[in-house]
Amino acid sequence: MPISVLILTLNEEANLAACLESVKWSDDVVVVDSFSSDRTVEIARAAGARVVQRAFDNFAAQRNFGLREGGLRHPWVLHLDADERVTPELHQNLLEVIASDPKDAYRVASKTMLQGRWLKHAGMYPSYQVRFGRKETLLFQQVGHGQREAISPDRLGTLRSPLIHYSFSKGITDWVERHNRYSTDEAAYALEGLAHGFDRRGLFSLSDPTRQRRALKELSRRVPFRPLLRFLYSYVWRRGFLDGRAGLTYARLLATYEYLTVLKTREMQGARQGRSP
Repeated sequence: MPISVLILTLNEEANLAACLESVKWSDDVVVVDSFSSDRTVEIARAAGARVVQRAFDNFAAQRNFGLREGGLRHPWVLHLDADERVTPELHQNLLEVIASDPKDAYRVASKTMLQGRWLKHAGMYPSYQVRFGRKETLLFQQVGHGQREAISPDRLGTLRSPLIHYSFSKGITDWVERHNRYSTDEAAYALEGLAHGFDRRGLFSLSDPTRQRRALKELSRRVPFRPLLRFLYSYVWRRGFLDGRAGLTYARLLATYEYLTVLKTREMQGARQGRSP
């Protein structure tokens, strides 16, 4: 059964060609572009992809816009970012689950790459996102800086093969600038979450790794020394030291991102309570 592909872009001329090459098996590729100022749109159209444009506000809204306005031709849709690649093994896996285990949507892991190396340990592999599903069923809602599917867990499956994620393809500076923005969204979401409880049962949900990861993330917002704990978790507990210098670099970057989120959360709390920063 044919599969449509939906790709989000903003100034992705450095990444898009390789991403499109990895999904050349699809006859229906739609690029949802946030009014790029580089050659992104030109590259997409030259490769035969259709382009629709919308000013970016969040990831969930962009993906839902693509589903609604992209004129997708096939009932199954794979959602990608331009710095991600689909391996032949993942493509085969997509075809297999459609034929034999048709749930509404599927989680997929990603292999994060840094300095030419797969961060097998420091990169938290395998952490899952729902990126493949039925066009009429898989919609997204914004949570923090990312998106979350709005589907019952019993209608979710898990793919065997991962995506390849070149998160640092445009350099450390680009990663830091993006995560500075992301930390603002995460701080706002954390502030709302701290005012409510969290999914305690999800901590023990071994059959649903996505739910468990989210519960652990909610719990982490309530403990002190979060930046240090984030570093120790990535570099020591997850054995990021086995990833060499790249593992150390990534663990330190994650701790910095966590520290920014903590500082911004405190600042937002102070603003709500009428205190000066």
